[in-house]
Amino acid sequence: MLPEKIIFGEMAGMFLRKVKSRMWKRLRHYKLQEDCKTIAYKSSWAITSYSTFSISDVEAVREGHQSEALLNVADDFPADRCFTLVFRGRRGNLDLVADSAKEAQAWIQGIRVLMENMENMDESTKLDQWISDWFLKADLNKDGRINFKEAKKLLKMMNVDMNEEHACCLFMMADKSESGTLEDQEFVEFYKMLTERTEVLDLFQDYSSDGQSLSQCDLEEFLREEQLEGEGSYEHALQLIDCYEPSDTARKNHSMSVDGFLMYLTSPEGSIFNPERQGLFQDMSQPLAHYYISSSHNTYLMEDQLKGPSSVEAYIQALKRGCRCVEVDCWNGSNGEPVVYHGHTLTSKILLKDVIATIANYAFKASEYPLIVSIENHCSIEQQEVMARYFRDILGDMLLTNTVEGVSSKLPSPEALKRKILLKGKKIGNESESPTGEVSDEDEAAEMNKDSPASESLPTDSKKSKQNLCKELSDLMFCKSIHFHSFEHSRMSAKPNEMSSFSESKARKYSKEAGSDFVLHNTRQLTRVYPSGMRTDSSNYCPVDMWNMGCQIVALNFQTAGMEMDLNDGLFTQNGCSGYILKSEILRKKERFFDPENPEEREDYHPLLFSVKVISGQQLPKVKQKDWSIVDPLVRVEMYGVPLDQVKQETKYIDNNGFNPHWNETLQFTIHTPELALVRFVVEDYDKASRNDFIGQYTLPFTCIQPGYRHVHLLSKDGTSIHPSSIYVHIKITEL
Repeated sequence: MLPEKIIFGEMAGMFLRKVKSRMWKRLRHYKLQEDCKTIAYKSSWAITSYSTFSISDVEAVREGHQSEALLNVADDFPADRCFTLVFRGRRGNLDLVADSAKEAQAWIQGIRVLMENMENMDESTKLDQWISDWFLKADLNKDGRINFKEAKKLLKMMNVDMNEEHACCLFMMADKSESGTLEDQEFVEFYKMLTERTEVLDLFQDYSSDGQSLSQCDLEEFLREEQLEGEGSYEHALQLIDCYEPSDTARKNHSMSVDGFLMYLTSPEGSIFNPERQGLFQDMSQPLAHYYISSSHNTYLMEDQLKGPSSVEAYIQALKRGCRCVEVDCWNGSNGEPVVYHGHTLTSKILLKDVIATIANYAFKASEYPLIVSIENHCSIEQQEVMARYFRDILGDMLLTNTVEGVSSKLPSPEALKRKILLKGKKIGNESESPTGEVSDEDEAAEMNKDSPASESLPTDSKKSKQNLCKELSDLMFCKSIHFHSFEHSRMSAKPNEMSSFSESKARKYSKEAGSDFVLHNTRQLTRVYPSGMRTDSSNYCPVDMWNMGCQIVALNFQTAGMEMDLNDGLFTQNGCSGYILKSEILRKKERFFDPENPEEREDYHPLLFSVKVISGQQLPKVKQKDWSIVDPLVRVEMYGVPLDQVKQETKYIDNNGFNPHWNETLQFTIHTPELALVRFVVEDYDKASRNDFIGQYTLPFTCIQPGYRHVHLLSKDGTSIHPSSIYVHIKITEL
C-alpha cells in the first residue's frame, strides 16, 4: 500500500472541521481517492454525494494559524491542529482543523508528498495520468475494466461525438486480450488511437527522408525552414532528440520518431511563447519611469467595492502573481489602531498592522524587484504616528528610508532598488503647502467621490479639503502624490519622485487631446491610473490604452478575471514574471515624437503582416457538464495595441467536437506598432441562441511569439493551466 494511503487514514478518510469564521465551523468527511490525486469531501449529514478537488489545484499548504479564519478561532483550536490549503487562481482557501496534531501532520505531509509527486511528472506521464483519470471515471462498477457501452459514455464525457462504427473498430483493435473489455493499459492505447494527430504525422512525413523517422539533418531542415531557426539549428536538432525522443535506439542513432516529434511540438520549446523571453532578459538598470509596473487597485478587496470583504489574503494573491504596486487605504480605527477598508462603504475592515506584516512576509516571494506601496491616508495625526511606527518597525531594513534627497535628476532603477519597499503618498514640503503640514486632499477617494453613484450621500466640500500630515509619516514617503496641473507645468517644475494619479476617464481624455505630450511626460514621471468610481462591481478597464501612453502604474482589480486581467498577465509573463517590463524605445526617448493615435507618422515606421493558420484543437474541456452536451468550438484571435492595431477575427465553429476539432483557417492582420501589440487567443463554444461560452484563452506580447508550427496552451478564466487543452497553429510574420 502506498505511504500516502496510510497517511490519509487507510483510504477510509477522516472527519476534519472546515472553518469559515468564528461562527461557521463544520465537520466534513475528507478522503483521498484511489488515484492518489483527488480528494473527495462531503458534509457529515450528506449520505453519499462527495464533491472533489484535485491535488494539482493546490498551490501550498500552510501550517498553524496562517489565515484570518484560523486566527479568529485560535482560542478554540491550537495551532498544531490547524492547516490551510491554498488553491491556484482566484479560488478561496480551505481552512481545516484536525482532531489531533498527529492527524493534522498526516494531512499536511501527505498532501505535500502528493504535490511533489505531481510536480516531478514529465509531460508524457502527465498525459498517461490524465487518461487513467478518465478510465477511473468510466469504470462505473470498479472492476478495473470498461466495456464498449462504458467507453461510449466516456467519449461523451470527454467531449467526443464519434461515429459508432469507427469507435467500435478502434475498441476492438485495442482489446488485445479479446475479452470484450479494456483494462487500464489497453484503454491508454485506445485513447492514443483516438487522438492520433494526422496533421502532425503529415508534417513529419514531409521532412522524413525514409518516412519512418527524422534524422538529425531532417530535423535541422524542419527547424530552419518551418521554425525559422538560424545558426545552431543542427546542434539544436540533436538537443531536441536527446530531450524528447522516447526510444533509446532512435536516440543512439540521432534520429526522432513521430512520438518524439509530437513530444517536442507540445513541449514548452514547441509552444508559441519564445522560451528566451520567459526568464529575466531585459536591462533592469534604467530609471523606474522606463518600466511598466504590475499594479493592483484597492488591493485589500476580495470582491466588489461596496460591501465585500477586505482581507490580507487579497495582498497575498496579488503579490504571488508578481504584482509590484499594492494599495493601502488607511482610516482611523478603534483603540488607536488604524484600519484598512474602502472608506464610506460597507466593506469589512482589517488592521493596518496585519496588512503591513503580510506585505513584509510576501513582498519578495515572486520577484526581487522593488515593491511600491501606494498609501491613501485618511487618519488623524495620532493614528498617522502609529502608521509611521508600524511601517518602520515591521518593514525594517526593507523600507527605503533615504528618500527624496537621494533622488537626483532621475529616479533610481529596479536593479538599484532590489528587495526594497517604497512608500508612495502625500508629503509635506511644497511652496504652495502650509508649513504646518497641511496638504490638500488630492487622492483617489476624493476623485472617486465625484464619479461614484453613491456620491450624493457622501459629505462633499466645494473647497478642496485640507489634511494635516504627521512629519514622521511624511518623511517615509519615497514617491510624493501631487495634483496634476498640466503637462507644461510638470515639465517645468516636477521632481522625478513626484507622481500624479488619473482616473481612467481622465487618462483617456489626455491621451486623445495630447497623446504625444502624455508619452513625453511618462518618459520622466511615474503616472498611476485607476478604475472609475462607477466600477463598484470591481470590473476593469482595458490597460492597453494606458500602456500605449507609457503610463507605468496601470492599477487593475486583480480579483476580477476577464480579458483585462488576461492582458495584464500576458504582458507580465515575460522577463521572469518580475512585475517590471522595460517599455519600448519609442516610449522612452525624450527627443522623439510618438503619438499612438498616428503610429504611421513615426520615423522608423515598419508595419508587419501577421498570419495565423489555426489548424486544430486538442482535448478542449466541456463547458456544460451535462452528459449529452458537446462543444461547438471556434477560435478568435484578438489583437491589442495602438488603436489601429485593435482588431479581432475568428474561425467558423466546428459542430460537436471538443476532442480534436480541425479548422485549417488562416487569419491575417497588419500590425502597425509591433512593439506595443499583444495577441489573445480565445476558444469559445458557439451558441446561436445566446452568448458563446468561454472555453479557454492564452495571451502574450507580440514580440514574444515564435514563428512556425506551434501549440498554444490554453488557460482557464482564472489564468490557471487546463492541461492538456491546446490549439495547434502555424505562425508567419513578414515585413510589409
